[in-house]
Amino acid sequence: MKKLLIPIIVIVVLAGIAYSLFAGRYNTAIGLQEDAKTAWSNVESAYQRRSDLISNLVKTVQGAADFERNTLKEVIEARAKATSVSIDPSNITPEQMAQFQQAQGGLSSALSKLLVTVERYPDLKANQNFLNLQTQLEGTENRINTERNRYNEKVGIFNKYVKSFPNNFILGLFGNFNEMTRFKSDPGTEKKPDVEFNF
Repeated sequence: MKKLLIPIIVIVVLAGIAYSLFAGRYNTAIGLQEDAKTAWSNVESAYQRRSDLISNLVKTVQGAADFERNTLKEVIEARAKATSVSIDPSNITPEQMAQFQQAQGGLSSALSKLLVTVERYPDLKANQNFLNLQTQLEGTENRINTERNRYNEKVGIFNKYVKSFPNNFILGLFGNFNEMTRFKSDPGTEKKPDVEFNF
């Protein structure tokens, strides 16, 4: 009986080690991946909030009869393009992320142009609804930046975990833990702006 007990104990110990090596690491990777996906959902939610506010802003601006229609059209088209780009957070490629950022950047640019154009319309600038929407948009832009940073943080934790040894070897056996893509700064923001003062 004693001879049979020793192999059983060895098998149980080896099974426990195998479980902690494989299942434990797998479960941790799943948890980190899900955290990153949730963070991505929060990014999308912040962008959706901005899109909704822009829709309301456009309706408010359309009420100004002599407002430049071209500027308004650019915002509407940029909003449509930005909302048409959707990404699966579990399989974001650098190309998809670049496309997403480009669409969102186009919307930001069109929106900035719209807000600059509004400066020429005192009645619109004084419109309380417009002012409220503008304030909410500013807050939403801050929220977008915060959510993007949180997403990058979660992706960084996940990427470090799946790329470190022996996790990379063990998780590689499962084949569904690829490095996730981070947000990067928009193209051109790395250049120092030229500021000239003419006196």
